[in-house]
Amino acid sequence: MNSSILICGVGGQGTVLASKIIAQAAVNSGLPALASETIGMAQRGGCVVSHVRVGENVHSPLIPIGGADAVIAFEPGEAARCRKYLKDDGIMIVSSRAVQPVTVALSGKTYDTENIINYLKSSVKNLHIIDGQGLIDKIGLDKALNIGLVGVLCASGKTFLTLKNAEETIRKILPEKIVEINIKALRIGADEMEEK
Repeated sequence: MNSSILICGVGGQGTVLASKIIAQAAVNSGLPALASETIGMAQRGGCVVSHVRVGENVHSPLIPIGGADAVIAFEPGEAARCRKYLKDDGIMIVSSRAVQPVTVALSGKTYDTENIINYLKSSVKNLHIIDGQGLIDKIGLDKALNIGLVGVLCASGKTFLTLKNAEETIRKILPEKIVEINIKALRIGADEMEEK
């Protein structure tokens, strides 16, 4: 199954790690995968977007506008900014927990989470708003929100990614001391999707 998955957030949220897990899960499943990151600012707080493309006849790691089967957004503003990448029938998974990017803080503009989420609701057919803080509270570690949202994608059935291949990949590539908390995050995220 060909899949183009875009992951977006701000620096420090684990966007790159999530994309590495997804790409490696594809390779471990015998599927070709290409991945790339675009990072707006080097320091924490800058916008980070990772592209993962999986399957035969994929010649570029960058997802074209309107080409993403799935977008995982670690915060609402980045979801709105990357909305243009989502296919009409694609799935968008968004953490409702806002993390104001440095670019917004420096511009002096206001950050209105409610308006952003209303925009997403009006423009995305297959939208899943996840209570990011609630997910973090269940996991017990805010740095594992990224893996929780990957778990949501696993349970959606909209891409090649399954709970099984994501869990196997986490066990292979993460340091042993953080494997169990990330497996827990993955499963809790999957449960969130299944409860919807």
